[in-house]
Amino acid sequence: MLCEDRVVHTEPEGVESARNLLVGREISAVCFVRDYLELHLDGPIVRAVSNPYGVFGGRSWRFPEAGAPDVMLSYIGNTVDGFRFEADKCLSIDSGEHSFVIPLDDSSRTGPEAAHIVGVDENGRTDTKWMWIW
Repeated sequence: MLCEDRVVHTEPEGVESARNLLVGREISAVCFVRDYLELHLDGPIVRAVSNPYGVFGGRSWRFPEAGAPDVMLSYIGNTVDGFRFEADKCLSIDSGEHSFVIPLDDSSRTGPEAAHIVGVDENGRTDTKWMWIW
């Protein structure tokens, strides 16, 4: 099940600024780190601390299941056109019909944090003073 599109009247602080940062940027890398994953967006970084899942080209995947890393690499070169957030449920990075979802619910977490977004400074370099953590 993907992060559902729902009308949210009041988003938590920071969600709109995170959306504004990501939408319109191209995904330039998918990085597999020891115990988490990252999407790089030509500057900003979206970090999945809990295991992500999604759909690409009509194909569902769930990390770390077999085949998921290969499908996830297909996101490279796509432009983000949507960012959806549901508190305590999930956040979704969307590109057309493709979705990359990070679960935020307690049962999906391996620790206190499920997702990070690292922003950029005025020169486009990552800057942790612009960071969102869920």
